[in-house]
Amino acid sequence: MSRIGKQPILIPAGVDVTIGANNEITVKGAKGTLVQTMSSDMTIKKDGDTIVVERPSDQKEHRALHGLTRTLIANMVTGVSEGYQKQLEINGVGYRAAKQGNKLVMNLGYSHQVEMEEIDGIKIDVPQPNQIIISGYDKQKVGQFAAQVREKRPPEPYKGKGIKYVDEVIRRKEGKTGAKKK
Repeated sequence: MSRIGKQPILIPAGVDVTIGANNEITVKGAKGTLVQTMSSDMTIKKDGDTIVVERPSDQKEHRALHGLTRTLIANMVTGVSEGYQKQLEINGVGYRAAKQGNKLVMNLGYSHQVEMEEIDGIKIDVPQPNQIIISGYDKQKVGQFAAQVREKRPPEPYKGKGIKYVDEVIRRKEGKTGAKKK
């Protein structure tokens, strides 16, 4: 039995979960609404303020889907009630970010400014010129957008310049040594 899959999902107050035909899950909350279709092999039951996911057999595919389905539903419930956020940090001389309207404008050492448009369900906040906070209610969208921002100038291993996640550790390399000794 999957340790994650067998755990029930608690539904907090203010969140409405609907299980439709073909395992289509609709989760409504204060932050927004998420809809996702899960595998039709899984059995999803709602008992009061909990959701339980069950699998039909111990086949390898069903075991894999069991924990995945439970985690996806739990992420939807958490997203519409609390939301998700990723924090990015910019390191480098002259590297900075600013928000203009609904655009994120970054100076990253290129000959031009890098602009990124806010997408639906994502909110960008720039409290300091070297800090970017991306938040939203869809965990996948938040993570994907943060990865796209980081991709504009990934951190390099010699000086650590670039965009990195706040909790990311950059493994530093030693630079070149002096002239060879004879």
